[in-house]
Amino acid sequence: MSKVLSFANTRQMEGMYDELASVKECIESKVNLSQIVGSEKHYTFPLNKVMRICFLVGLGLSGKRSIEDFKGIQLSKSSARIVPTFFTLHNLAPLYSALLKIRYADVEVDLTDNTTLSRIIAAEILRGRDYLLDESNLNNYLFVITNKAASSQNIPALNLLIGNYGDEEMEATLDINSRSITNSQIIIAGATGSGKTNLLAVLMQQIRSLSSESRYPVNFLLFDYKGEFSDPANGHWLTHFDVDRSAILDPIERPLPFTPFRDFSGHPITEINLYATEMASALSAIDRVSASASMSNRLSDAIVDAYKSTEGKPISFDLILAKYRGRMKDPEKDDTISSVLNQLCKAKIFDTEDRANLIDDCFIIKMDGYPKDGPIAKAIVYFLVSKLNDIYSELDKQEVNDEYVQIRHFTIIDEAHYMLGFDNRPLRQLIAVGRNKGLSIILATQNMADFKSKYFDFYANAQYPLIMKQQTIDNQVIKDLFGVNGKELDSVRAAIAGLQKGELIIKDQTAFALGIGNKYKRICVTHLI
Repeated sequence: MSKVLSFANTRQMEGMYDELASVKECIESKVNLSQIVGSEKHYTFPLNKVMRICFLVGLGLSGKRSIEDFKGIQLSKSSARIVPTFFTLHNLAPLYSALLKIRYADVEVDLTDNTTLSRIIAAEILRGRDYLLDESNLNNYLFVITNKAASSQNIPALNLLIGNYGDEEMEATLDINSRSITNSQIIIAGATGSGKTNLLAVLMQQIRSLSSESRYPVNFLLFDYKGEFSDPANGHWLTHFDVDRSAILDPIERPLPFTPFRDFSGHPITEINLYATEMASALSAIDRVSASASMSNRLSDAIVDAYKSTEGKPISFDLILAKYRGRMKDPEKDDTISSVLNQLCKAKIFDTEDRANLIDDCFIIKMDGYPKDGPIAKAIVYFLVSKLNDIYSELDKQEVNDEYVQIRHFTIIDEAHYMLGFDNRPLRQLIAVGRNKGLSIILATQNMADFKSKYFDFYANAQYPLIMKQQTIDNQVIKDLFGVNGKELDSVRAAIAGLQKGELIIKDQTAFALGIGNKYKRICVTHLI
């Protein structure tokens, strides 16, 4: 029996995303309405799906093949691979193998050679693209797939390919959903210019590529502090994450389609009282205001008053401010609390009701219009993280099979140090419940020391601490993270100091467990953006 070709480590063609942009646009135009209606969003075809359609169409064409068809194809300069699910979905690898052997039976090529096979696959994708760009041909190939109920056996393996180990060709992967790992949290420390943004993009691309076509797609929420992911000049980045610009939410242009406040309709007043106390502390913390006990009590009472006036339905900052001023001796004279509330009211960053679900879709929150350390930016992150907590508290545990657990959603907070300098209870709670509810959190900051504060030890709760180039190197963090002293500590310090842009070190769990060898591995991250 003829062996099935090996599609492992198939390299991607350089510029594949750009090459398929036109046919992707054509396909999407066929399945979407010409205008968005209400809160509906255009369906965005995952790039994997577009590639697979083109590949199957290309292989389906019986024309003569030759070496000239593929010899000039440039493979990815960064050695980017086609994700494994491209071939494994629907168990089509044997079909691809058989069709490739048939189509190239008369061509003197070695299909077992990875470079040759990678170029041929790219050539067939382009062949299918060219055929589908004829509108009549495209219409003939579009079909409806009947929806089937999800089965836990179909949970995708999220083994994220992020680069290579050092100068070796050995792939560097992060397993974030097998049953053998304790959690799915990732923390990243990297100074400006370390390649942190590219690493975040690689992680996002891998999670989406491995899941978006499955029956368990993993959506994301990204807080874009620097505005790089939401910049129109970087619009092509979005293709990597199987989204388009409809995923970008800019609170300066219009309020975010969520209310930041809970709905307490039908709940006892005791729950509102507890929530009011928590909110009062949060509103003080996000602007580091010096609030007296009387001001904190007044704010808490104002929140309760606001809920009483709405009969438990979600309130607003405007209503809280009105109730707060109503309890002041001199309502015309601002104090630190009313000043913060006034800023939040004027900014109009949130809607008065939920018009979208945070975990049912992908969202990029454009944050660069606000001071990073100011109350508006902090309020956006704090309240949306708090909302995620509310959503997850109502969900059942995620699906599990013999090998993998379901990941429902991942949240990326870049410049996370702005959210770690105070007692951020919602973030702590989200990390605590994440494993049992299918949530992954990716936190990125500049300095290693930012992840360990008097409020919470994020290192102890992260499956993968990824250390990139640092401005300063904290010995205590190295000791805690890698369990080293003396010469071993010096070795880790030297490894961090020697990191170049696009490189990171990660704890070597095997060496750590055995007590031999270097306690770290160096990874060269795939260049994506």
